[in-house]
Amino acid sequence: MDFNNGEGESPSLYYFEGSLAGQGYCLVAGLDEAGRGPLAGPVVAGCVVLDPGVTIDGLNDSKKLTEAQRDRLCKRICESASDFGVGIVEAGEIDKINILEATKKAMLLAIEDMKRPPDYLLIDALTLAINIPQKPLIKGDSRSASIAAASILAKVTRDRIMVRAHELWPVYGFSGHKGYGCKSHMDAIKEHGPCPIHRMSFRGVKP
Repeated sequence: MDFNNGEGESPSLYYFEGSLAGQGYCLVAGLDEAGRGPLAGPVVAGCVVLDPGVTIDGLNDSKKLTEAQRDRLCKRICESASDFGVGIVEAGEIDKINILEATKKAMLLAIEDMKRPPDYLLIDALTLAINIPQKPLIKGDSRSASIAAASILAKVTRDRIMVRAHELWPVYGFSGHKGYGCKSHMDAIKEHGPCPIHRMSFRGVKP
């Protein structure tokens, strides 16, 4: 699939979705993940088909938004999207198949979670082994509205999982760092050892 602006700056966050709609694709889905880097918790993928008649104010890469902004936008996305799905791969499986394959599996699970299969995929920097036309976009979460929406859905979902994990294992401080390898988290692992949601294949987890 060729796009007039190639890999340069797109004139609009909705450029790719609009271009594909003009070529007859009705269900263009954005895919992104949250949680590839943390030492604990799942990797979560979001898949979102935006309503072509709706523009969501403030939509952006989830990493550029505050928690409050993400929560507000996630609610708006879930209310206004034509369809959306979430895929989750837990820490134990990440250890078995590696984080890249786990990320791809989470994305495939997110597609399966949709009410209808998309007819085109816009994916943040990955390709998937699935029989659906697709385009990987470097920095896609800042170039495509549907990928940005998927990044927010994935991030909010994963953060809420880690807040619940904090209630089970409060000594690690999951509600604050969400499983990333900050000093307080590393110190807690050294003191208490890993818990069931730590990724044992990741450097820094084993005491």
